[in-house]
Amino acid sequence: MLVLLFGVHIFLTVRLGFIQRYIFRGIRLSFRSEETGKGDISHFASLSTALAATIGTGNIVGVATAVSLGGPGAVLWCWMTGVFGIATKYSEAVLAVKYRVQTDRGTMAGGPMYALEKGMKSKTLAVLFSIFTACAAFGIGNMVQANAISNLAMETFSIPSWITGIVLTLLVAAVLIGGIRSIAGFCSLFVPLMAILYIGGCIAVLIVNSSYLIPAIEAIVSSAFNIEAVGGGAAGAGVIAAARYGIARGLFSNESGLGSAPIVAAAAQTSNPVRQGLVSSTATFWDTVVVCALTGLVVVTAIIRDPVSMNGLGGAVLTKASFESIPIAGPLLLNVGLLTFVFSTILGWSYYGERAVEYLTGQRGILPYRFLWVGAVFAGSVMSLPLVWDLADVMNALMAFPNLIALIFLSGVVASETGKHIRSCK
Repeated sequence: MLVLLFGVHIFLTVRLGFIQRYIFRGIRLSFRSEETGKGDISHFASLSTALAATIGTGNIVGVATAVSLGGPGAVLWCWMTGVFGIATKYSEAVLAVKYRVQTDRGTMAGGPMYALEKGMKSKTLAVLFSIFTACAAFGIGNMVQANAISNLAMETFSIPSWITGIVLTLLVAAVLIGGIRSIAGFCSLFVPLMAILYIGGCIAVLIVNSSYLIPAIEAIVSSAFNIEAVGGGAAGAGVIAAARYGIARGLFSNESGLGSAPIVAAAAQTSNPVRQGLVSSTATFWDTVVVCALTGLVVVTAIIRDPVSMNGLGGAVLTKASFESIPIAGPLLLNVGLLTFVFSTILGWSYYGERAVEYLTGQRGILPYRFLWVGAVFAGSVMSLPLVWDLADVMNALMAFPNLIALIFLSGVVASETGKHIRSCK
């Protein structure tokens, strides 16, 4: 799966002539609203919703896990995954807008299922993608996220899981009542604030650890390509481990190629597919190239600063220890970041699941799905979820396959649309 996803990232980067060079144009466009073109929400609201679903535990805990398993070099491989993944996220959004449709309610619907049906003429793959997405949403976007919040609340504030579950369930239900406009409106206010707070916290920790910043960068770069035998291992084992875990965490974090983000990109008000493609591609930039990189630097500088205390730590424990460079405020900021990131992920993925169900059943399936979704939030808060994690990973892979097929076979359409519209997107 890692080879396939990263391979598609590289293929599309070459096919589109390094579309990443327009990333700052995409950032500018994300803050501009269009009065022309069909759509339900603004560019910024669409981007915020996608970021809400994307930025989560992978950016914080996942990066620390990659470092603990693959060494400092995993940070560079994670970052490179984000750079190349920009091309895939761009392509997904272009196809989503190109093949989107207007529903009976007058709203826009799109995503890989419509690209597969209308672009590749494969209803079978479209149905399979929708089934896998509707199921995967309960794992990656719901129960495991709710479980992360309840565990954090228990460990940090000694709040029982059932209380966290009730509060979280009510909050999610309140936002979901209003549909995509309510979700997008909430995320437009919520996501920038939580991102600024977390990025600010990372920068504060790096200022405290500033004397270790250059050594950390040197360690990240050198160990990413270290082919020497380490600890009696085979030559090249270091670079293989760094690449494996860095790429894995990067792919999990930014979701490029998974097929989720283009579902909300299709709802954006835009005059052409390329414009929204450029905006959507910035989600991978912010998620992995910025947030994951900062987290990685925080972790590696902390390890270099105090290697004895950090020895043997991994995952959330390593991240927490890294933020303790700033007493009291550091761990508090980390906890708030995790809570907000995870909650926003539940909201963003609820929309993805709903659109998949709507494709399969029409509008009649949306309300029952919402009830199941809200119920799963509470269940995830109080359950032990190793099996759910495993099923989520499987479902993620299954939904990615049809989407990657569409991206490969419709890459010519993406290239054609890019050639037609890229000059006008300023």
